[in-house]
This record gives sequence, C-alpha cells and structure tokens, in this order.
Amino acid sequence: MKVLMIQRAPRFSPNSVEKDLAILEAVAARLSASGHTVTICSEISQWGLSPLCDCIFSMGREPETLERLKALKGVKIINRPEGIENCSRSTLEDIMKHIGTPIAPQEGDHGYWLKRGDAAAQSEEDVQFAADKIQLTEKIRAMEQRGISSYTVSAHVVGDLVKFYGVRGTGFFRYYYPTDDGDTKFSDEAHNGSARHYAFEASVMQTEAERLAEAVGIDVYGGDCIVRSDGTFCMIDFNDWPSFSRCREDAAEAIASLVED
Repeated sequence: MKVLMIQRAPRFSPNSVEKDLAILEAVAARLSASGHTVTICSEISQWGLSPLCDCIFSMGREPETLERLKALKGVKIINRPEGIENCSRSTLEDIMKHIGTPIAPQEGDHGYWLKRGDAAAQSEEDVQFAADKIQLTEKIRAMEQRGISSYTVSAHVVGDLVKFYGVRGTGFFRYYYPTDDGDTKFSDEAHNGSARHYAFEASVMQTEAERLAEAVGIDVYGGDCIVRSDGTFCMIDFNDWPSFSRCREDAAEAIASLVED
C-alpha cells in the first residue's frame, strides 16, 4: 500500500513542530516495517497535484489542505478533513453540547477562559485567562482588534488538569498530568496549580472522549479535562492529532493499525 503522510504547517504547531513531526515519523517507521511505501511531505508542498496513494495520514489544518483532501476520491484519509474542521472551537462546542459531553459552565467565581473560535490555537494569544468580567471584556476587545470575531468563553474550573490521548476504535487511551513532568505549550496549566491527583473513573473519561471523537469525525485525537475534587470532570479542549510526546511509541502502533483496519 502507498501511504502519504502530511506534516502540519508550523503555524499550527506552536512550540511543537519537532514533536508533531516525530509522531508522523514513528508511524511511518512502523508502516514501512510492515511493507508499505511511505512518503512524508509538508502541507504547504505540492502534494495535492499528484496524490497517487491508497491512504493519507494528515495532520494538516491549512484551509487549502482540507479542500484538497475533500476533493479526493477512493483514498482513505486519517483524519478526515471534515472532522478537522469540526475541531474549530465554536463548532466543537456546539457538538459537545449536542451530545452531552461534560463541559465547563459559562459562569463561575474563579475567572474565565477566552478561546479563539474559528481555528485551532496558533499562539498563546488565542487562549487567554481573564480574572474577572472586566478583564474578559478587555481581552475580547483585543481579540476582535486582531480580526478574530469568533470566540468562546467559559468559566475557569478548579481541579486537576489532565491531558488525554486516544486512537478511536483501537482501545488506545492514555492520560497524564502535565504539572508532573513540566511539559507544557503555553504554561496555562499554572492557573490550576500542581496536580492533587484526585481519584476519577478513567474508563468514563475514555468513553466520553470516544463518543466525542465519533461525533466530531476524527480517529486520532487528544484533549484536556479538569478533574474536580469529587471525581467529576469537564472537557475543556479537544483536538485532532496531538503530538503524543508522552506516549509516542505506543500511539504510533495504534495509529499504524488503522491502515490494516
């Protein structure tokens, strides 16, 4: 089988370009070892002019990339471009509400989170914490001045920040506390402080993540949850194809298995 793997454009991999490429290379190594012919290219290259392949693994998020993928017929694509578009924050929030995913409330006493709604975060300015409504209003105004009119607002939830990673339908699911190893993208974890490791049902989190992945339409996913002291949790982020840097080798095995499946 001929497999094309598309690397994500740097602007959609803030502080994670090498990590995102590493998971693609790990998957490619396993596919090559299984006898498949694998090519890795960037999404800003001219791959769309001659997609002579049977399967495409794409981390691409550029609008042009997604449109090219939609136009292809008879090619298996992981993740599908329609699913990637559904990961834009505003659309994602609508889907989460529709299927009953536990999410953060709109109001609270511990501050607010303002997030860009039209696309995935490209810089720390796209995800901002506001201590109160006055500061929130100021940050919304600044975001609009940047030309971003689509955004979401949710209340800050006190609890442990937990990052999770999964490959839908394979049984692969892992979760980690970023404050345990200090591996962070924008240091937003500081608002929740060091993890207390509150007890919670990991199987329930996995079930909710798999339900959301199916509704969104992606197979390779990751996200963030806040686990409260009573063990309940809310999902605060969900995205297509994270870097899996904490569990890269196991994730690569699960992702590669999607070709055979």
